[in-house]
Amino acid sequence: MVSGAELIAALARRGDTVAVAESLTGGLVCAALTAVPGASAVVRGSVTSYATDVKASVLGVGERLLAAGGPVQAEVARQMAHGVRRLLGATHGLATTGVAGPDPQDDVPVGRVFIAVGWDDAPGVPVDEVRMLELSGDRAAIREQTVDAVLELLASCVSGSGNV
Repeated sequence: MVSGAELIAALARRGDTVAVAESLTGGLVCAALTAVPGASAVVRGSVTSYATDVKASVLGVGERLLAAGGPVQAEVARQMAHGVRRLLGATHGLATTGVAGPDPQDDVPVGRVFIAVGWDDAPGVPVDEVRMLELSGDRAAIREQTVDAVLELLASCVSGSGNV
């Protein structure tokens, strides 16, 4: 598991910034990042888009996409990550969307989560990494596992093959 301090330091060394779009995590990802002293050098902010319409109106997620398949989809996570990145002027955008429970949502089972990291590979050339997770446990456990997973994904993108 990556430590928040290591992740903040890696982003700062690169001169990178991060913005977060959260749904099921309700602000926990940004809280984990901002718990680190010095986080203000890299964290631009966050949008907690818990309501589906906020994903469209604030983050720019396609309304047709949301109407056709609901908020728990890989493409929704991808669009959330790029939307928050553009909205808050960050080099990297993170996103979480899924079902933490206790009940399924729109036929999506509890524990199904999508996470995403979005960035520009070159000016105006967006790229991303999106993952589907099938998590177990109670609501709190699913939310915490989601936070860990999206921070790990960001860390792997930042420390990856140099294309981030």
